[in-house]
Amino acid sequence: MLNKPNKRERQMAFWESDDRIVPLTREIRSRETKLGNASGGKAVKLTRGPDRAVSVHRDGEPLLTRLDCITSQAVRDPATVFNNLFSLLSYELLYEAYCQLKRGKAPGGDGRTLEDYGQNVIANLRSLVIHLHRGSYRPQPSLRRDIPKGNGQTRPLGIACVEEKVVQRAIVKVLERIYEVDFVDNSYGFRPGRSCHRALSQLGSIIATRKVNFILDADIRAFFDTVSHEQLLELLGRRISDPRMLRLIERLLTAGVLIEGQRHDTDEGVPPGSCLSPLLANVYPHYVLHQRFSDEVKPRLQGEAYLIRYADDTVFAFERVDDAKRFQEVLVKRLAKYSLEVAQEKTKLIRFGRFAHRDCQQLGEGAPSTFDFLGLTHYCGRSRAGKFKLKRKTATKKFRQKVASLKEWFRENLTTPIASVWPTLNAKLSGHYQYYNVNDNWRWLLKYREVARRLGFRWMRRRSHKGSVLSWPKYRLFLDRNPLALPGRITDLIAMSRSV
Repeated sequence: MLNKPNKRERQMAFWESDDRIVPLTREIRSRETKLGNASGGKAVKLTRGPDRAVSVHRDGEPLLTRLDCITSQAVRDPATVFNNLFSLLSYELLYEAYCQLKRGKAPGGDGRTLEDYGQNVIANLRSLVIHLHRGSYRPQPSLRRDIPKGNGQTRPLGIACVEEKVVQRAIVKVLERIYEVDFVDNSYGFRPGRSCHRALSQLGSIIATRKVNFILDADIRAFFDTVSHEQLLELLGRRISDPRMLRLIERLLTAGVLIEGQRHDTDEGVPPGSCLSPLLANVYPHYVLHQRFSDEVKPRLQGEAYLIRYADDTVFAFERVDDAKRFQEVLVKRLAKYSLEVAQEKTKLIRFGRFAHRDCQQLGEGAPSTFDFLGLTHYCGRSRAGKFKLKRKTATKKFRQKVASLKEWFRENLTTPIASVWPTLNAKLSGHYQYYNVNDNWRWLLKYREVARRLGFRWMRRRSHKGSVLSWPKYRLFLDRNPLALPGRITDLIAMSRSV
């Protein structure tokens, strides 16, 4: 039985009208009219899933939603500035955001897990909607945890409360309707259908088929921690004029973090590990790097130039060295204008590409240099026919981090039963293979498997009782009955680039 909406809900439904988000042009009105007449005068069916708001359908087909209106308007007019987006944060959208959150995650600063919040999800979400639209919602600080990186260093991770996750996910569902239209094809990272392998594939295609002789491997120092809130909001304001939405985003950015029970302000940077950070981390370089590079830099260069970016990992490819050197100087100034800094010790300009071997021999420079991108070392190789081939292998730094992480995991599970450890070890190996099993990297996969085999032997010897120390022959018999996972099918980056 459907609950009858109260007065406030009816008022909110009025203010959530499509006309207040995007102007209803003749095209949209005609499409709505066609959709309205498609039912042939039949009655509208109201359907409702478990614990969610009512959805309106005609003949089983969903009506044109306001989110679809935003997408269509963003496609038609890239200069449209959207207003009243805040009204889209309804109970239905928040419930969909709640359903998309992953279960079994650690609780935030309030100690409530997603399962705890879901015990009374309807009342919780309705209360959240009221607080949002009254302007009384105040995000709670996220819980800061340091995650080991495997090289002795740690990476900060923010664990937000459940309500903050719901709100952030709902905002992403609205904003991505605008920015997924704006983002360019060479922008990867935390976007639908744009994985690391896709970025690697496009980079390989550019190097192998375009006029590329030099690579500028630029590293932005602590990108996620140094983003300016003021400049980020200014960039968001180029497409969003809704003050309530911008104010909500600002409150989420400045909510602070809890470190050992003490609240600390966050005056800059995007919250690490939050649902909203990936989108904001793409918006910032979209205006700072991509638009500048395509609209102002490339037309002034004498040769070809390309840019591939995955989150904060960026590679520039150039035909001419003078273009690359001039752009490197411009890049430092451009990033400094937006409170970002180039890590000079990690940034390098190298000779690379189809003719790198020939040019290096003529200039007496030895073998062409290599560069790392997305955990893989890229180097100039040759195919069996003697032609140029871009080859990749697991980056030495990443390999050492993986080995250190595996050692630490064995140490933490010294007393855990073997029946529990071995399936988990195979899952870790399979996860490693899934990413690093690319063209020409087979040897490094087997090397990692061998490291896991030897670490497993040492781990089992430490568990052995005195007088019954495990030997290699016994360990081999154990491996025959409980084999370690082997790499599977290779992710063919070359074929992937041809299919795009």
